[in-house]
Amino acid sequence: MKATLISKDSKEAKLEMGFTAEEFEQAVIKEYQSTKDKYSVDGFRKGKAPRSIIEKHYGESIFMEGAINSLFNENYPKAIEELELDIIDRPAVEFGNFKKGEDFSATVTVAIYPEIEVKDYTGVEIDKVKTSVTKKDVDEELENMRHRNARMAAVERPAEEGDTVLLDYQGFVGEEQFEGGTAENFPLKLGSNSFIPGFEDQLKGVKVNEERDVKVDFPEDYHAENLAGKSAVFKCKVHEIKEEQLPELNDEFAKDISEFDTLDEVRTDLKEKIKERKAMVAESKMKNDVMEKVFENNDIEVPQVMIEDEINAMMQEFDQQLRSQGMDLEKYFKYLKKEPKEFRDEIKDDAFRKVKTRMIISAVAEAEKIEATEEELEKEINKLAEQYKLEADKIKEMLGKENTAFIKKDIRMKKALDFMYDKAVFN
Repeated sequence: MKATLISKDSKEAKLEMGFTAEEFEQAVIKEYQSTKDKYSVDGFRKGKAPRSIIEKHYGESIFMEGAINSLFNENYPKAIEELELDIIDRPAVEFGNFKKGEDFSATVTVAIYPEIEVKDYTGVEIDKVKTSVTKKDVDEELENMRHRNARMAAVERPAEEGDTVLLDYQGFVGEEQFEGGTAENFPLKLGSNSFIPGFEDQLKGVKVNEERDVKVDFPEDYHAENLAGKSAVFKCKVHEIKEEQLPELNDEFAKDISEFDTLDEVRTDLKEKIKERKAMVAESKMKNDVMEKVFENNDIEVPQVMIEDEINAMMQEFDQQLRSQGMDLEKYFKYLKKEPKEFRDEIKDDAFRKVKTRMIISAVAEAEKIEATEEELEKEINKLAEQYKLEADKIKEMLGKENTAFIKKDIRMKKALDFMYDKAVFN
């Protein structure tokens, strides 16, 4: 196959793919071998008829269409790579006349990633985000650490806010017990707001081994249609009440939860970590501000097909999130009484912003000749290897050529954004 670029502008490329008579004949033979079992010819068992007999019986071109499609599908990606075209849509293909024993060609027209020129991406003026670490910040972090290292102790007193009760419950609507409303030895923290509004409040004051009816009203928009808007009664029995007992803030606590010997050392370490965390958040905010200014400074045309592809990707990601929660897009739309098109329309602006942002950053990388180095790629692969506890070579093998290219592209985009940030002016 010979690939020739006929023309190219900022939006579209036209190329010719040429095939020799020999390449075409080999493709026809391959098509015959893979499809001959489909054809019945008198005097031959199915799949045993010679090619010439099948062609005589069904027509000389019987294997040609499949051969042409195979030739194109196998060689089109090679042609795109050879001509270094960044395509964004399916191609429009015109096949030339083809005859047995002759060369033939295909003319391909395809939309390509648009060439854009970005302006005003250096010297962007933004407000500097200032950060500081207060004693309150450190105290709150220490309090969180106390709660993470608390012990739960059984108590005999009535249950209070913050206690965890171990209970059995059965839910009824009228006299009928409903599905999914039953549990045994279920741990429920009072005040966690993890149950239906009003449920946890009615368990305050309950005692061990006490039985209590909890009356609730399911919200009108409750996800289970058979319960939405209905009143229910949960028959509960409490087996145990536990309270959270926090450790004292002292040097012993410091030794238990860290590599330090004193609480003062823990405080110093926490202050540094909070400072680093706040600095990262501030930098991320300022980078977003820079990008927002550059976004506003550039009015570029975003191809509709790229927006539609982004919408598809966003819907697929949302579907995966729903599936992790026991739902999917189809159930979600049914529950909200919404059509997929409505949802697509709702996320269209977000998809546009994502695509335009990537286009701008990519154009900056192109203009500034920013590329990912092999050292940077190795660093990212080593991070993945450490994360998944595998050898770096194994990660490379698993990633393959295409996913490795995605990582390099991601590195390049991050470097381009860093470039704009480094060139910004901070007020």
